[in-house]
Parts: sequence; C-alpha cells; structure tokens
Amino acid sequence: MADYSDDIYASPDCGTDTLALLGPLAPMAGTWEGTHGVDIAPKAPGPRTKEFFERITLEPVDPGNNGPQVLYALRYHTWMSLPGEKGTYHDQVGYWLWEPATGTIMHSLTIPRGQTVLAVGKAAPDARQFTLTAERGATDYGICSNPFLETHFRTERFEITVTIHDDGTWSYEEDTVMQITGQSEPFHHRDSNRLTRVAGPVLNPLAAG
Repeated sequence: MADYSDDIYASPDCGTDTLALLGPLAPMAGTWEGTHGVDIAPKAPGPRTKEFFERITLEPVDPGNNGPQVLYALRYHTWMSLPGEKGTYHDQVGYWLWEPATGTIMHSLTIPRGQTVLAVGKAAPDARQFTLTAERGATDYGICSNPFLETHFRTERFEITVTIHDDGTWSYEEDTVMQITGQSEPFHHRDSNRLTRVAGPVLNPLAAG
C-alpha cells in the first residue's frame, strides 16, 4: 500500500484535468475501432475462432478520491459485432483507473451475463505496455459470477496486456482461464484486437467547465 495520510476522510486536491493526469492510460482516451479482432471461445466440439468488429469509447471522468487515495479514470463502453452482422456479439462497460501514488492500474469490467471483474497491474507513468490480472476468490482484485457460470463455466483467472504502439494505435490480448463442466483441463478463452482512433477524447466535465 501507499504511504497514505492517517486521515482516512481526507479530501486532497486531485487537480481538474483528468486527461493530463492519466499516466499510461492517457493514449487510450478517445473513440476507437478495430476490424480484425479474434475471439477463441469454448464450444462443445472444441475451441471456436471468430473475427469480430469492435468499437470502444473511453471518456475521461472527473478525478475522484477515497479519502487520501487519488484516482484518475476513463469510463468505457465497448461493443462488438461479427462481420456483416448488426447484432451484438459482445457488450462490456467499466473503468480504467490510474493511481499515480502507487503506480497502480485497475481495470473493472462488467458484462451482461452476470459477471464482473476487477483486475490490477503496476506501471510507470510513461509505460507503453502493461499487464493486469484478477484471480477467483480474491476479495480485492477478483472475479464475481452468477451461479450458473460459477458452476459450469467457472472463471479462475483473468489477464489482459495492453500495448501502446508508435503509430498511435493500441492493442490488447486477453486470456480468461475457465474450468468448464465435462472438461478435465482449463480452457483459455482468448481475445485480441488492434484499435485505431476514430475520434479524439473530450475533456472531463470539471476541466471543460
């Protein structure tokens, strides 16, 4: 833990311009699209690989604090569809958080299948690559699923690696390790994509105001 103030109700000055204080997350702000995402998912006959289109918006929000702990965040929504289709293939919301005092990145995600994750990693303020993980059973950075998923598609571990590229794009690789009913070995549900910015970020309300 950081050397926080003993005053757990402290209200420190967090600044006003989130975009300038996001550290390694700053290059991810904006709206992005990726046309060649790859999803390797579990199916009864075996792993199934599909390409997908993705659009993700990451919006700076006003700085926040838990007493002396100061956090800067991007609120995001990502939507995916299969090539040539209009229906939703995957939908996800959450936050990317940066705590400069400890060099900590947090990634929260919630999907409309009754599952939520909070992953964590460490990075320098100018890092161009970082990895975050979450483990089932952890009470701080963990995984929570509804009873059906917990019984039949139990997620044991989640890992995501983000890489910021010199051409202005960024990419991610995810590995969700699952224990599936009827399978003796864990299944690695993998997703990856490379994203190109289609719209720039908007200042958070406090900075814009």
